[in-house]
Amino acid sequence: MRLLMLGGTGFVGGAVVNEAVRRGWSVTVFNRGLHGTAPEGVHRLRGDRTAPDGLAALAGGEWDLVVDTWDGAPRAVRDAARALTGAVPHYVYVSSGSVYAPPVGLGTDEDAPVFAAGADAGDGDYPHNKAGGERAAVEVFGDRALLVRAGLILGPGEDIGRLPWWLHRIARGGEALAPGPRDLPVQYVDARDLAIWLLDRGIEGVGGAYNVVSRTGHTTMGELLDAAVAATGATATLRWTDPDALLAAGVEPWNDLPIWIPRGHEYRWLQERDVERAHAAGLTCRPVAETVADTWRWLREVGRVPARAGRPARAPVGLAPDREAALLAALPA
Repeated sequence: MRLLMLGGTGFVGGAVVNEAVRRGWSVTVFNRGLHGTAPEGVHRLRGDRTAPDGLAALAGGEWDLVVDTWDGAPRAVRDAARALTGAVPHYVYVSSGSVYAPPVGLGTDEDAPVFAAGADAGDGDYPHNKAGGERAAVEVFGDRALLVRAGLILGPGEDIGRLPWWLHRIARGGEALAPGPRDLPVQYVDARDLAIWLLDRGIEGVGGAYNVVSRTGHTTMGELLDAAVAATGATATLRWTDPDALLAAGVEPWNDLPIWIPRGHEYRWLQERDVERAHAAGLTCRPVAETVADTWRWLREVGRVPARAGRPARAPVGLAPDREAALLAALPA
């Protein structure tokens, strides 16, 4: 099989490239060549998809599948799709659950309304960019476009730093603020499982939208943080704290304490989406302990979370040590 990966040096793109190489596929990556590296044997094409004639390097090529993770201006997806109409039979666009337009209820499936965004739009916020990117892929490729609506993505290579923050925090030892309840269900996907699924479905020619994350409760906050303690071998003690007390103290779910979204929060639906369509189409998710241990092994190799390839840096996630210490002193367990 011949894969064209648009990007290929970031988190998800890197996981897709590595999986395709593992399968023995012929892999070509197209990017500006400014960030990251590609595995040995991968063919690299240079180009800036946002520049005039920036897609020229794609001319004359032929592939069996293209995967696109772009999260900038939707018109860049439109232009790439148009440039590839005669070169590839199937377009896989890695989108996000963020495309769903509010209000979003628990158990949302793929038929729920998404943000209105044009295929020719310029750069906007993340939800509108992804919604516009979906529209662009479908406008050009129709039912030959696969829209992969991922959610929380974890695993080695994570360039946002949610699971890495927890691992570094727990490795530091001492009493760690843990957001209750322990049995709070968490919904996520390991980037490697995401890559396996989208390549399998892509070569089958599957089209349409899929929520590609684990079932709700594939793990819990307790299981995830226990796995982090085990992986790091740290002497940290988890101080489980009532979610209402954390919220009253101004702790921001998802950002101050990454991954955590308590019940009743307006964004709780991000971890309670309907995913039966993807699981019926073959999605399988590895145990959380494997994801956590492999991420810690990778972190020890690279030292720190890498910069996001090709996009502005995000604000760092996770509580600063002095704020966590103040909260531990003030809040009851």
